[in-house]
Amino acid sequence: MSNLRVSELSIYPVKSLGGITLQQSAVEPFGLHNDRRWMVVDDRDRYLTQREQSRMCLIQPEPLSNGLRLSTPGMEALQIAHTAEMPVREVTVWDDRCRALDCGDAAAGWLGRFLGIDCRLVYFPDDGRRAVDPAYARAGDITAFSDGFPILLITQASLDDLNSRLAEPLSMRRFRPNLVIDGSKPYAEDQWKRLRIGDLTLRVVKPCSRCMIPTIDPASGKRHADTEPLRTLAAYRMRDQRIFFGQNVIADGTGRLEVGQPVEVLD
Repeated sequence: MSNLRVSELSIYPVKSLGGITLQQSAVEPFGLHNDRRWMVVDDRDRYLTQREQSRMCLIQPEPLSNGLRLSTPGMEALQIAHTAEMPVREVTVWDDRCRALDCGDAAAGWLGRFLGIDCRLVYFPDDGRRAVDPAYARAGDITAFSDGFPILLITQASLDDLNSRLAEPLSMRRFRPNLVIDGSKPYAEDQWKRLRIGDLTLRVVKPCSRCMIPTIDPASGKRHADTEPLRTLAAYRMRDQRIFFGQNVIADGTGRLEVGQPVEVLD
């Protein structure tokens, strides 16, 4: 019997804003339900992340049945409703141009006041299609506003190993995974190709290269002065001038994930 179990599930409804820990989630073609379906864009309709605006992590989103709620200390919370009249915008995510729905002036003003910049909030429509890199995906694999893949997986053992090398241990929140698996050896996910969790089969398709976001404390929005944990990871997790931690994953079909589910490595 495998000792592998799902130990954490998380979504990040608005790209680069705060995350939400779940006990269970539907898995859809875009990934976990409501994951990265919203995004903040600048005045050129280009995506914004904590790379440029580290304080974005201090904004907490909450998906609602008909929209989204945003809250952050020191500001009155804002509730945004989806309507049939939401105008279409063409936005950029990395090198991709895709159609998005504008969430309105109230959301733009609220975010602009907190971040101190001109920006807008957009929503990835249900009928939107943004293809995953065909070098790692199959025809028909899609994602919403994630950096490139619908699901990010990290094992708890990998974080534990990293923390054993750091002066100050870090929480999994720094790395923003959707799926955490416990019961493996450190970096076992590097060797996995396919997993079965419940009725779902998941393809492990590409190591996740890390940017500066893990150096940002999600509780304060401040960057670590010594660029940790990247400095430590660079000593043993660097390849081709990139630091890798975690694996990008694509689900075959739809289903559900739940904390505590057993995980089977198929190959």
